[in-house]
Amino acid sequence: MGDDSEWMKLPVNQKCEHKVWKARLHGYEEAIKLFRGIDGEKSPEWDKFQPLIVKFVTDSNAVAQLKGLEAALVYVENAYVAARTAGEVVSGVVCKVFNQPKARARELGADICLMYIEKEKAEAVQENLIKGLENKNPKTVCGCVEALRRALGEFGCKTVGLKAVVKALPRLFESREKAVRDEARGLAVEVYRWIGGALRPALQGVSPVLLRELEEEWARLPATPATQTRFLRSQQHLRDASLQQHQQAEAGPHQADGVGTEQCVPDVDPFELLEPVEILSKLPKDFHDKIEAKKWQDRKEVLEALAGLAKSPRLEVGDYGDVVRALKKVIAKDTNVMLVALAVKCVSGLASGLRKKFSTYAGHVVLTVLEKFKEKKPQVVQALQEAMDAILLTTSLQSLSEDVLAVMDNKNPSVKQQASLFLARSFRASSPSSLPKSLLKPLFAALIKHVNDSAPEVRDAAFDALGSAMRVVGEKAVNPFLADLDKLKVDKIRESAAASGGGEEDKSVSQTGPPTGVPAKTTRPSNQAPAAEPAGGPGKAKPGGAGKRRKPAVPKEPAVPREPAVPREPAVPRGLQESELSLEECEELATAVLPASCVQLLGSANWKERLASMEEYLQAVEQMDSSQMPCQALVRMLARKPGWKETNFQVMQLKLRVVEAAARRGVFSRAAAGAVLAVLVERLGDAKCGGSAREALSSVAEACSLAWTAQQVVSMAFAQKSPKSQCEALSWIAGAMKEFGFAGINVQTLIIHIKTALGAPNRAVRTAAVVLLGVVFLYLGPPLRLFFQEEKAALLSQIDAEFQKMQGQSPPAPSRGTPKRPGGQEQEGQEQPEEEQEEEGGAGGLVDLLPRTDISAQISAAMLSKMADKNWKVRKEGLDEVAAVISEAKLILPSLGDLPAALRARLSDSNKILVQQTLSIMQQMASAIGPALKQHIKTLGTPAITVLGDSKVGVRAAARATLSSWEEQTGFRAWLEGEELAAELGRENPFLRQEVLGWLAASLPPLRSAPPDLQLCVPALYACAEDRNPDVRRGAQEALPAFMTHLGFDRMTKAAAKLKPASRDQVVALLEKARVAMAAQAPPAKPTAPPPPAKPAATRPSQPSTRPSLPSSQEPESRAEPRPKAAGKPKVHAGKKAAGKAREEEEQEHSGPMFILLPGGKELRARDEKNLKVLKWSFPSPREEHVEQLKVQMSPCVARWMLEELFHHDFQHHIRAISCMIERLELEKEAMVSCLDLLLKWFTLRFSDTNSSVLMRAVDFLKLLLPCLAHMGYHLNQLEASAFIPYLVLKVGESKDGVRKDVRSILSMLCKVYPASKIFPFLMEGTRSKNSKQRAECLEELGCLVELYGLTVCQPSAPRSLKDIAVHINDRDACVRNAALNTMVAVYNVCGEQIYKLIGHLSDKDMSMLEERIKRSAKKTPPVPSTAPPSKQGEDKAPPPHPNASLLRKPSEQPASKLRQIRAQSAEQQAPPPPAEFSLDVHLLEQSGSPVREMPELYQPSPDHLQTPASMRSFLSRPRPLPVCQEELRPSPAYSINLVISQVASGDLNTSLQALEQMQLALRRPGVMEGLSDQLLQACCLQLRLARSSHLANQRTPPALVTQLCSRLLDCMFTLLGVPSLACEVSVAVLREVVEELLAVLLEPSVALLDQGSVLLEANQVLSLLLERADRTRILSSLLVLMQESLESSSTSKFSELVMKCVWRVIRFLPASVEALDLDQTLLALHNFMMVFTRKRLRGLTSDLPYRTLKTLLHTLYKCTGPQILEHLSLVQDRRASGLETHLKMLLSAGPRDASLYKERHENILKIFNKITSQENCTQGLSELAVFRQHHTEVDLTPHLRALPAPLQTLVQHSLKRTPAAAGGPAPQPSGGEKPKPSEYQESALRPLQESTIQAPLLSISMLCQASQLPTLHQAPPTPAASSLEDLRRKLQRIKENH
Repeated sequence: MGDDSEWMKLPVNQKCEHKVWKARLHGYEEAIKLFRGIDGEKSPEWDKFQPLIVKFVTDSNAVAQLKGLEAALVYVENAYVAARTAGEVVSGVVCKVFNQPKARARELGADICLMYIEKEKAEAVQENLIKGLENKNPKTVCGCVEALRRALGEFGCKTVGLKAVVKALPRLFESREKAVRDEARGLAVEVYRWIGGALRPALQGVSPVLLRELEEEWARLPATPATQTRFLRSQQHLRDASLQQHQQAEAGPHQADGVGTEQCVPDVDPFELLEPVEILSKLPKDFHDKIEAKKWQDRKEVLEALAGLAKSPRLEVGDYGDVVRALKKVIAKDTNVMLVALAVKCVSGLASGLRKKFSTYAGHVVLTVLEKFKEKKPQVVQALQEAMDAILLTTSLQSLSEDVLAVMDNKNPSVKQQASLFLARSFRASSPSSLPKSLLKPLFAALIKHVNDSAPEVRDAAFDALGSAMRVVGEKAVNPFLADLDKLKVDKIRESAAASGGGEEDKSVSQTGPPTGVPAKTTRPSNQAPAAEPAGGPGKAKPGGAGKRRKPAVPKEPAVPREPAVPREPAVPRGLQESELSLEECEELATAVLPASCVQLLGSANWKERLASMEEYLQAVEQMDSSQMPCQALVRMLARKPGWKETNFQVMQLKLRVVEAAARRGVFSRAAAGAVLAVLVERLGDAKCGGSAREALSSVAEACSLAWTAQQVVSMAFAQKSPKSQCEALSWIAGAMKEFGFAGINVQTLIIHIKTALGAPNRAVRTAAVVLLGVVFLYLGPPLRLFFQEEKAALLSQIDAEFQKMQGQSPPAPSRGTPKRPGGQEQEGQEQPEEEQEEEGGAGGLVDLLPRTDISAQISAAMLSKMADKNWKVRKEGLDEVAAVISEAKLILPSLGDLPAALRARLSDSNKILVQQTLSIMQQMASAIGPALKQHIKTLGTPAITVLGDSKVGVRAAARATLSSWEEQTGFRAWLEGEELAAELGRENPFLRQEVLGWLAASLPPLRSAPPDLQLCVPALYACAEDRNPDVRRGAQEALPAFMTHLGFDRMTKAAAKLKPASRDQVVALLEKARVAMAAQAPPAKPTAPPPPAKPAATRPSQPSTRPSLPSSQEPESRAEPRPKAAGKPKVHAGKKAAGKAREEEEQEHSGPMFILLPGGKELRARDEKNLKVLKWSFPSPREEHVEQLKVQMSPCVARWMLEELFHHDFQHHIRAISCMIERLELEKEAMVSCLDLLLKWFTLRFSDTNSSVLMRAVDFLKLLLPCLAHMGYHLNQLEASAFIPYLVLKVGESKDGVRKDVRSILSMLCKVYPASKIFPFLMEGTRSKNSKQRAECLEELGCLVELYGLTVCQPSAPRSLKDIAVHINDRDACVRNAALNTMVAVYNVCGEQIYKLIGHLSDKDMSMLEERIKRSAKKTPPVPSTAPPSKQGEDKAPPPHPNASLLRKPSEQPASKLRQIRAQSAEQQAPPPPAEFSLDVHLLEQSGSPVREMPELYQPSPDHLQTPASMRSFLSRPRPLPVCQEELRPSPAYSINLVISQVASGDLNTSLQALEQMQLALRRPGVMEGLSDQLLQACCLQLRLARSSHLANQRTPPALVTQLCSRLLDCMFTLLGVPSLACEVSVAVLREVVEELLAVLLEPSVALLDQGSVLLEANQVLSLLLERADRTRILSSLLVLMQESLESSSTSKFSELVMKCVWRVIRFLPASVEALDLDQTLLALHNFMMVFTRKRLRGLTSDLPYRTLKTLLHTLYKCTGPQILEHLSLVQDRRASGLETHLKMLLSAGPRDASLYKERHENILKIFNKITSQENCTQGLSELAVFRQHHTEVDLTPHLRALPAPLQTLVQHSLKRTPAAAGGPAPQPSGGEKPKPSEYQESALRPLQESTIQAPLLSISMLCQASQLPTLHQAPPTPAASSLEDLRRKLQRIKENH
């Protein structure tokens, strides 16, 4: 008892680990009670037992183990963290539980495994159970098999993977233990219950006796299909549906029909369950030699070997091209019939084993096989037939049609017969949709020829083929092709169709079934189909589905309702998928759902019977189930005689009401609408039936979209001659627009039809068109009138009057237009057709949509010459012509040719009338060009500013009007960029200064932010402040506050310090005065700030204080102490009074703002840190210097009392400061943002604190701050992010789980305010930590980012990042390994098999782990129920848009107490809660008047939302509760666009195409894509790379889809680059990547085949636009980098040549754009290039093009800038290292080119080298060459040296090195004794690019021999050169003697 008393006192968890088994038993019992009492599955109590659960199940004591299993089961069932232990626990169950003798233990172990499956861990459980099947203990194997059987029976084959199970069955059947075989038999029966006959091929290897026993057990299975009885935690909605199904099944079979469609058994292809066999390596090594051997025995040997290998049911994919070609040769040319049959069987085996992968080789052998039908041997013919049938399964009949048609004209009757029989089998195996008219037309033409053939077997085969086609596509579709046949032959074809079809009942069976000899997919046991048929009956089988699929009869297997199943791609509307049905099919479908009497009396001659029939018809439609309604069949049945020519108006009204009911209640497709629209339009003009027709049209529009319906209606209306119908059609469209809204209306088509109506002779039609125009005006605004300016004056006045009526009105909110699906599910958000994808909601959208004219061709040279003529009348005539061109074009493109330069000259014309006319033309241009006018600001806008200085008032007024019109289009920010405005303001013209200052004072205040170039205007502004003209001085004083708003007082004061003392004092006084004026205006401008206290706090007890809510007893004593200045009072009562006053002042101070808004403070701090004026915020642990520096920086931004709290030594003060910030967050968020960098730095200091309370409080505040920043649309800058994120990443490795989870939550919120691609490198740095938890968490977060944003998030590049991540697969820590593997799986889900190329080489162990994890964890998208009702506002939040979003983030802890308090207060105020992520804010939409829409699965940011910052600000300003967790965040526009950009790079082509469509919408909205150009271009480049490397190589991807993807990508890039502001912001790295990818596309051979090379043309256009629009400095730098890489790497010469051509193209633009070029950066890039490729190395290349390119670039830069270019080498550190400065100086010293000097120098060089090559004057020539080299170091002697023999080259080089000039000594004199002048040898550097290097005279062979001997050099003076020459001569002599 003493021992028991010891462990009885221990806690439960310690008891469970005790050595004594009784203690453990007692601990397990207490644990069960404890587990059942824990409230909540996420309680921290569960974490204590997480490491112990494995010990529970592996207890060594049997009694204790049994109780431990019970405790483990309770734990797994209730604990959220239990899923993490799945692998270890199940492994323990397999090894230690299944081998136990007690059945209860084995049962509990199986229950634990099933519970883990229910907790979403099916893969881990199945993996361990499959491993357990290899255990040597039979009991363990039996337990694993039993667990698998139970899992499959309860959860179904969707949860439990069958491939591994089926693969293990044959091995289990071979076991020696009978118990194992029996369990395996039960498992096989369970598998068969789910997949049916698909199991048989996998069990062909078992013994026949066992297989017969299995067949008997399979036959005894019940006929009902298998259903899932147990559901995962994420499938609880299915469980409710299942219960409802059982309840309805008990109520009656009819009520249960259609329920449970979620659980339908999936089709399983037996082929997919088979393991592929690799046969290429097993072929005989001499296969290709022997198959061409002369002996037939050798050929037979290898063919038999191949035939044996090809019998494998599934073959591994490989390169079978050589094998197929060899077989083709044998079939075509071998004379041995037996070998031909054997080769054909080999082809058949390869086609059957490869399936779709054989389609690549099908085209090579089909023609040969068909021509071989001339053989008459039965075995050969049968083999050929089987081969053709097998090949047909690998491809389509359309792809084989050319080869079939080629043999249809063969002279051999057997060939024609067998070709027709093959077509007959193909037709029977096809569906109507796969046999279009384009395919049938040539085939029928050939078959009709065979019908008239002389051979009877050919005729019979043709009849069979034609009959088979008639049975499939219907007689109506075939009859047009049989018009030339006589009646007997047509009847025979019909007999053949009936004989092959077996009547109507067999029609659908033959259509859906496979052809003879073709294995079909088995979806369920064959014995279940007959039993399931009576439930529905053939006459009641899914008419709606039949109408959709065009299958008029009962599906082959009605046991599984396929039509109501959940669609996998809900983005495609169901109504758009239906094809047109024939009248026979419609009659059959309608008969199944309508009363028989109703159908019979439709064509009665008695109108009363027809009326009664239609009443019954309408009643049946109204009462019919909407999901089962065959709408197309119902409306087409109305056309039966008398049809739409019905004369009785009552019957006609009922018919129209039937159409309206079908469109309103059913799934009404456009095919159904097309059958009735013409009738409805015609009946609009009927006085009695017009109302019914209008209602029917409205219902059709609601079902098929107004955009499509209106286009059809207006087209049909004007195709008729009835003015009444036309008038009513236009009136209906006008009314429908008000009901449905303007979404998706094709404006261009509508305007064309309205113009047609306006030209109609009938007045009522014209009036209706004018009324329709008025409705359109509500949505499009004034730009609509531009299209009707050419109308007659009277008509135009009517249009203007109508527009005037609509002026000021707002369009009504749409009340209709949301099509409903049968289950009540709205179709809003589904993908619409092209004409519906864009909503034109205003004039801006219309202007973007309108076509623009390129008038550059109309601006002729004659017109420009007139404008430059000396005669002012001629110049005026030229201006008139320009004005006429612009007026006629209305909307023009910004490309104007030479017109801007000509207009600029006219702005300075001496004739003021012409100046005013030019300004008028510029105003025309502003309205005609629109925002694209920004590119002409420098050319025309700046000269227009100069006109403001004109002395005439009228001219200045015209200039002001012009500038206003331009500013309205371009915005004012563009005018401030550059030095032009500062230069204009600096002109000493009082009129100019006065006008410009007034313009600045009016336009600067509304500007949100000004460019840095505004600082350049400050000196001129100060000069204006001292101008002699009083108006100028007054204007400067009025402009000072506007400048100070953007620049700040400090910067303005610093600029004033540079003035003279007298001027400085005057300016500073003006600045102070402006500062005071701004301060006086500041409070009214900030309504959100708290009002200043008018009374002491004690007199306002009713108002809540903004101080931290602390009791008076808990306030620190320092708060109660008086200030020092009041403490020294001598009197006591005075001291008390002073202390009270100090406390009162303190209260007032605390009630004031905590943070002070300082304009420009953040930018100043960023500049100081960049210039290293302050300490960089980077440290392993904070030092005292950093803390002091931060305190100094925060002192002007934070209130004094808050600063004391922030930097107090007591942590309680830190908590109090954070609490204050939480309370003041909404009130002072703007001030917090102004000092956000300092605030984030302060929180990094708190991260290093050891106090957990401060840390948790800091985390709480950050969880509130980041959502607030996201709502404000604020984005962190680089300074803020680099100072905060690295230290936040450090806290990911915190030991406390709560902190880790909160930090992960903060990281997820960061993606809303900082690009995920920039967060990625910080997390990558975190993976290098020594802390294993930090490494694991960072890897998990990286996986989340890849899952959400794709591979574009990987920076600096995907291969480099993924290689670094893959290193952690081999980490020592298991958590790190798992995290790395999970991240790799996320990458695999995005890019597929390309991951193996990206990660590079891995060890075998790591690669096997990765492959296994990918195999087990492949991404599976859960099905979304189609009948689920839409979520409502205020109910449960919608699921995340990403399929794996629920697995991406760890759940965060409960919010802190303050957060709960804020939430409670918000609930009391009944403020609307913030919208959940990716959901709509209904209140905001109601206020803004926008229609409420549901978001689709692919997140589509609304263009209106992206372009309405004002409404967003008003939304944020009203009182609302603060968001408390990530789920309550509303995605900001930037986050939405980032998400869509990440989807552009998606591996799914449809997702990428949808994202590109959305990006096109965003690009059309100005300002939306600012700052995102790099990200979008990177995503486009990545997708282009995937298209080239993956999609084009993937045979399953249709080439048309790849073509569409490439075209959309290039269009998106073209649109982005077409916006100048977006094109200029692209960085150097991205420009390099874009150019490289575009060049790769141009060089890709497979791309050239896409759409006849159209993709290449688009890529070329994009590249040209990029070179033209991109920033000159960046594009030039990127091209130099790319040129360097291409020359260094093994790239093809073609690629390098294209890169250099791009450089030459940029060089062409340099003279016109050199002002925009940053010469310092450009010269730095040139320096870096020349450091790698010196001039010597460039000359050593095989091609001289690189050298010429570099030389031309330097020459052009020097030509454009002149000698000032040397002043721009500031960024080059070592200027002489690359030779750049030397080359520029050479250009500078060269001066103008002189032909005579060049010729003289060239002759001197030739003379010197002639002397060197002669025996007598060699020494003299060397001396002269040294002198020449000393004076002309810039001259290149290399070409002349290359012309010398090798010995002489060495001699000259040694001589030049040893001369005194080279050593720095005195220069030797020439032979003449006279020192030459430098001008004698001067050489011009400006050579033409086409001129090659100077060719020196080549030496003859005799001269070379003389140079090698040189006998006369012995008499030369003893010089160093002579001695060297003598040594060289002796060496050459020895070499000759040796040879």
